Amino acid sequence: MSTVAKAHGMDGTLVEPDWPPLALDEVRALLAQFQGCGEPIEILTVSPRPFSAASVVSTKSGRVFIKRHHRTVRDVEGLLEEHRFLRFLHAHGAAVPRVLAAASGETAIEAGDWTYEVHETPACLDLYEDALSWTPFRSAMHAHSAGQAVARLHDAARKFSAPPRKPRPLVASFTIFAGTNPSGAMENYLAARPALAADAATRHDCEQALDLLAPFHAELQPLLPALAPLWTHNDLHASNLFWSDAGAEARAVATIDFGLADRTNAVHDMAHAIERNIVEWLALTPGQAHRDDAPVHLDHLLALLSGYESVRPLSDEEAAALAPMAALCHAEFALTEADYFLGVLHSAEKARLASEGYLVGHAQWYRGRGGQRLLDALRDWAKTRERKVAR
Repeated sequence: MSTVAKAHGMDGTLVEPDWPPLALDEVRALLAQFQGCGEPIEILTVSPRPFSAASVVSTKSGRVFIKRHHRTVRDVEGLLEEHRFLRFLHAHGAAVPRVLAAASGETAIEAGDWTYEVHETPACLDLYEDALSWTPFRSAMHAHSAGQAVARLHDAARKFSAPPRKPRPLVASFTIFAGTNPSGAMENYLAARPALAADAATRHDCEQALDLLAPFHAELQPLLPALAPLWTHNDLHASNLFWSDAGAEARAVATIDFGLADRTNAVHDMAHAIERNIVEWLALTPGQAHRDDAPVHLDHLLALLSGYESVRPLSDEEAAALAPMAALCHAEFALTEADYFLGVLHSAEKARLASEGYLVGHAQWYRGRGGQRLLDALRDWAKTRERKVAR
């Protein structure tokens, strides 16, 4: 396992990280507050995820996973929103890592400009450790098991009644297309995030995206009343799962990384799982996201849906909502990324990759032949499923 500090870039390449990696002395000072963790021995891994610094650390008492955020990204209250959800899931039988508490009882620890969290490490295989978000499953069986994992989370989360998260960077919310007036909701979304509201280029991209995505909202709108509110993961890709083994028939046995979690609905979460795993967005040439040459793994799509329904069957309305939601779900995460790049990193260049390349580019793709192929497959699946239920 390499401890060289590299991060996943927006184009899929490895780049210099925006945040310094964790250091052993830093880890030692943090773990001194946690009874039972023991003296740290070695930093075993350096996560390539770009929005924070994270590592698996060996200690005299075993391994722990430590994540450090800048306070402008996650302060204590921001992390506690996630930790309350994780504790609820763990208490209701979900296979998620336990968040460790310091001797003070706190699970989110502030020190200077940083906020830390410490988790137990799942006793299984991090099979997709270095995989990017937009890369496919290694087999249809992996996709099927991932669908089961999403459904199990949804079952465990049913009675978690916390309100939606407060506006903060890097949260995959669902508000803009959740009602009858996306334009007004978009304005409210921007107004709550001053860095976005003040950026003329982002506003232009938002107007373009609203126009491109309008047909999908029209398709989704009559189905919205059937989508029950639910706290969801919103970033279920293969590398946020731990696996039973390295084989093609490995099972997803634990789910990690709830940083994007929020109160959305089950269809929104499944749409994110489809977007993250089924379309190889990184195969597109920069600036060409409207082209039709991104591979779409329809066999994995059907396996993902089959796995999900083997645990939690969707209602007819939920099944019908998956196609338009797949085209819409990326919008608020693209904007929250742009907010992070503008408000935290102060990088207009990276913000354009999020709002122009991601928000607008993916919307263009869904209006083209490639996107229609995926959406038609989802619509056909929903109709076929309805016929099977009728029989």
